[in-house]
Amino acid sequence: MSASRFTLLIVVTTFLMGSSFAVVKIGLIYSSPLLLAALRFILAGGIMGIIVGVLKRTHPTTKGQWVKLLIIGAFQTAGVMGCIFLSLRTITASESAILTFTNPLLVVLFSTVFLKMRYRLYQWIGVILGLVGVSITMGAQIEFRIGVFFGILSAVFWAIATLLTKRWGGLTDIWVLSAYQMLFGGLILWVGSFILETPFFIVNGTALLILLWLSLISSIVQFALWYYLLQKGEPGKTSAFLFLAPFFGVLTGWLLLGDPLYPSLLAGGLLIIIGIFLVNKDFNRKRVSAN
Repeated sequence: MSASRFTLLIVVTTFLMGSSFAVVKIGLIYSSPLLLAALRFILAGGIMGIIVGVLKRTHPTTKGQWVKLLIIGAFQTAGVMGCIFLSLRTITASESAILTFTNPLLVVLFSTVFLKMRYRLYQWIGVILGLVGVSITMGAQIEFRIGVFFGILSAVFWAIATLLTKRWGGLTDIWVLSAYQMLFGGLILWVGSFILETPFFIVNGTALLILLWLSLISSIVQFALWYYLLQKGEPGKTSAFLFLAPFFGVLTGWLLLGDPLYPSLLAGGLLIIIGIFLVNKDFNRKRVSAN
């Protein structure tokens, strides 16, 4: 793949990741958060499920493998996306994007504690810079908002889902994994919507356009591009560009929603972006020997 094509696809993919926060924020005018998340991923997962079925991609063959897919979907889609959508009720798209994309920092912390992984010094510097950035970004707030809690929780769920996926590597074809974890997560969100909120969805052209954009472009197309880049390029190099996603989240929040760009948000966000870059710069880790 040429460098120019790689750069273009990276920009498009991370833009779709980051801009989805602003799009969801607009969508919450027309729908309750958990129901909107459920509809997004049931539609996206259902379409991808049909595609991988038609293409005869390798599916799980045992009940245990399907259960693992369900668990990943519970964390990655239901947990992460449910918390993101809930966070956007009370905090800005910029803040939610910054908090959610701290997940690579948490992956380092969790994998060190639970999987006994060893990371390079500059990756730990990235973790420290990122955590300081979160403190600066959120520390300027006078009052606690529940959205901050959900934003942080989304990053925690994402980190857990990442570690589960790595631990169960080779569970199934990556496209099948993506399809069914979205579908299962969407169904969990659907049930949660009727238990935890008063669900509503205003059917009009704008609401349907937002739902289709989130399902088709920000989910299916985004995942397809990201996995294509991971397969065609060097995974560590590709993952390093995840720092662009919170940048685009802040940028689109400002452009589309008029989110204020406080000095604390910019300074903290910059530290988080640098931290994410350092953490993802090199994924060559050595497992600590068990004694």
